[in-house]
Amino acid sequence: MTVHPSLQTYADAWTHSIEAITELVLPLVEGEWNRATPCPSWSVRDIVSHIIGMECEQLGDPRPIHTLPRDLYHVQSEFARYMEMQVDVRRHHTAPEMTSELEYTVIRRARQLRNENRAPDTMVRAPLGAEQTLELALRMRAFDVWVHEQDLRTALGKPGNLDSPGAYVARDILLHTLPKVVAKDAGAPPSSAVVFDIHGPVEFLRTVRVDAEGHGTVDGAPSLGPLATLSMDWETFMRLACGRVRPHAVVDRVKTEGDQELAQAILRHFAVTP
Repeated sequence: MTVHPSLQTYADAWTHSIEAITELVLPLVEGEWNRATPCPSWSVRDIVSHIIGMECEQLGDPRPIHTLPRDLYHVQSEFARYMEMQVDVRRHHTAPEMTSELEYTVIRRARQLRNENRAPDTMVRAPLGAEQTLELALRMRAFDVWVHEQDLRTALGKPGNLDSPGAYVARDILLHTLPKVVAKDAGAPPSSAVVFDIHGPVEFLRTVRVDAEGHGTVDGAPSLGPLATLSMDWETFMRLACGRVRPHAVVDRVKTEGDQELAQAILRHFAVTP
């Protein structure tokens, strides 16, 4: 039995990124596991621990019984606490322990995906005891591992795969968040439009339109009179949207035209991942 066609894109993207991550971390010496990454407060080891933990949860493994230290000041929400558990429990693992657990977990997950015969709308485990569809779970795993692959590449000075299958999954997920960023968070006025012009390995032009009631939608048709236009490269777009960099740090890589107050408000609310 093969995976459902609507799930294959996510399975392929996940496979591509998880194999790239494995290749990146296998040769690392002990000290390199402690390098800081763009993911706030997480090291290389922390990111790999997070990936192992999340994949184990998709496999149905029980969560570790572990008490978090009180001095983890970056843990500010119940969601962050949930995510940190799988990370902190591995903070003292050695490099060989990390790589062997990663490889074993990837083998198990790859086998699970090869044998996957459930329908896309099957409900499966989600963080904080919730449930989500299998399709959403696989989409978010493909997104998560690609973003974290980029975190690791930045930390280790090995750029690449900005246009891999996972990049296009990330593009679609991040585009879906733009109407809320523009219409609700940044407060774009009713009956206005904002254009995003993204160049680089992944290119696209999208218009967020705010209707008379203040609701936002996104489409690929150009706007003849946008209130604001934001132009940047794909890597900057991704890093801003994923909270990996602050707008002031990439001011030289972002071009804004039109209503500057609105453009800056959009940039301030650009980060959409926790």
